[in-house]
Amino acid sequence: MPETMNLHQAPEAMTLHRSLWAGRIMSAFVVIALAADSAVQLFAPARIESMLQETGFAMDVTHVLGPIILACVILYAIPATAVLGAILVTGFLGGAICAHVRIGELGSPPELFSLLLGAMTWGGLYLRDPRIRALLPVIH
Repeated sequence: MPETMNLHQAPEAMTLHRSLWAGRIMSAFVVIALAADSAVQLFAPARIESMLQETGFAMDVTHVLGPIILACVILYAIPATAVLGAILVTGFLGGAICAHVRIGELGSPPELFSLLLGAMTWGGLYLRDPRIRALLPVIH
């Protein structure tokens, strides 16, 4: 006969299970968004030519940025290297935000989307990785 679950432990286990899945979903959104950005830069750079010109980047940069973004995303998606991936993704998104600030687009949709992706990168990692939760405990 299986052991019965202690009623006081059930809500905590349920909360951890929900947090884990919420973190996975947030992280998946980040991975999908950045993988799509990488794919556009690698396979259809003409689609973003005007945005690159507005921010002061040459078209040649897509051949460098696409693989870099893809490498960061792969590192973030692998649990063993997720922290390194999160650091690299944050650096990339910080550079994207800086590029928009430099041209006077403070609060522009691409800048806000980069900020949101950065928050979701660490939020997703926080919810799915107990090591990050141990480093940055939430005070109740």
